[in-house]
Amino acid sequence: MKRITAILLSLLLVASMSACGNSENSSPSEQIQTTNSVENTEPIHLTNKMTETELAKVDKHSLTLLDVPEETTKPTTNEQTGHKVSVEFAHIKIDDIISGLEAAKEELTDEEYGKLYERFASNIESGEDYTYPKYIFVDGQNIFNNAPLLPPTYENGKITVTDTKYNSETNSDETTTSTYADMDEYLDWVRQKFKGWNYPEEEIEKITERILIADEAYRNGNYETLPEGSVVYSDSDYSYIISTDENKDYRNEWEFDRQAVEEIKDSIDEIDIFDEELNKKFVVHVTLPPEYDSSKEYPLILLTDGIWRFGNIPDMRKVMEDGKAAPVILASIWYSYDVEDPNGSRRYNDLVLERSKSLDFITDNLMPYLGENYSIDYKNSTLYGHSDGGVFTHYALFNSDLYENQPFGNYIIGSPAFFGLYYDYPDLKPEEYEKDYSYFDRNEKLSKSVFLCAGSQEDPDYTDSYNGHDTTLEGVAKLKERLESHGADLTYKLYVSHHYQYIPEMLIEYLKEKYPC
Repeated sequence: MKRITAILLSLLLVASMSACGNSENSSPSEQIQTTNSVENTEPIHLTNKMTETELAKVDKHSLTLLDVPEETTKPTTNEQTGHKVSVEFAHIKIDDIISGLEAAKEELTDEEYGKLYERFASNIESGEDYTYPKYIFVDGQNIFNNAPLLPPTYENGKITVTDTKYNSETNSDETTTSTYADMDEYLDWVRQKFKGWNYPEEEIEKITERILIADEAYRNGNYETLPEGSVVYSDSDYSYIISTDENKDYRNEWEFDRQAVEEIKDSIDEIDIFDEELNKKFVVHVTLPPEYDSSKEYPLILLTDGIWRFGNIPDMRKVMEDGKAAPVILASIWYSYDVEDPNGSRRYNDLVLERSKSLDFITDNLMPYLGENYSIDYKNSTLYGHSDGGVFTHYALFNSDLYENQPFGNYIIGSPAFFGLYYDYPDLKPEEYEKDYSYFDRNEKLSKSVFLCAGSQEDPDYTDSYNGHDTTLEGVAKLKERLESHGADLTYKLYVSHHYQYIPEMLIEYLKEKYPC
């Protein structure tokens, strides 16, 4: 990357408290290109816009990530299948069935009413309440969390499914009921349904596998019956979960080298922070550089996806210790330890669907708070995002001019999954992304620097997700062209890699080249 201006370089050298050596050569790549640089001269101050509730809930303390439970309690499993299946049944009283049928007769056609009556005929004849599996879990995961599907019911060897789909024209949910002759026919329908929602083949197969496990357990009676009311909707996960009084702890899901973190743990602060707009709790790790001096300002790199990227921080800090980069504050952010996101739906929601709220949180809450606790050189700080996070940093970059607070002068857009902006959600508005959110209608030039990168081998990784839209590399290439056409301060690089394998190498290289000694 092109070295920063002489004025900035001198400031960094003054701020540096560690010995600095010459930066090493860049690692091999297929392509690297740097264009014009942007010089920032005005000092930046941020205004903390946290609410009283948010301020009351923030908690800065020493690192607790290493307090990983030594043993994680596993659910009791079926000895034959190796899986635990849990079912909560719903009960419809016979009187409600009869009154419901009478009301439906006025609204349905004779054919529709006949099908509905047939479904409850045996209950009407016997006078018994109707019972059906409302929620089905395999190993603690609701097999229908992934989409708005209700669990199937099993009658006379056939499978009946109620499917609810949102109709944007009528602004309402429409419900249909279908019957399938056997499991194979039902699973074919499930696969087509999830393909239409742009789910990767691998994830679809996991879903169908869980359905088969649940089906076998249900038919053989090898399942746990949950008390009615056990399953609740989680506003934080946007899914149904089995309610429990036990405290959840998912620190064992974080990916990091324990020994490497142990060696620098005294330089790491842990911050619990809550955002009212997103209604979510986050954990932020702030790692100070060697010989940190609070009287001097340091650039900060904020890494999204802390569950993975915190594991890169020890190696990044080692680069500073070895004098191969100037001192920089390293920070990462992820959800609080009592939250898991096994299928990435929460991450997609906050980095893509709710990217505006997430940007508000980082710009007006998190970064000003960090500035009140650490000496930060905002104009030289960097925001990093990859995949869905790359979609977010692209949005953050081209909406940065709309904010009073300016916490970042640099943005890393890594392998942005722009194809996720074309999924069937009414608020995505991909046409705004295609115009870079009209930034250049409001501004003559881009006032920030951009590091745009991807893996040269990654397009086949998500073939089933593109759905006729640009692949990852096509989206990156078009963004590169747009940035170049506006004379942006751009560094562009393709690594010989698939979707995410290049990230550790890229972060080390970025640190050395963006913040040289």
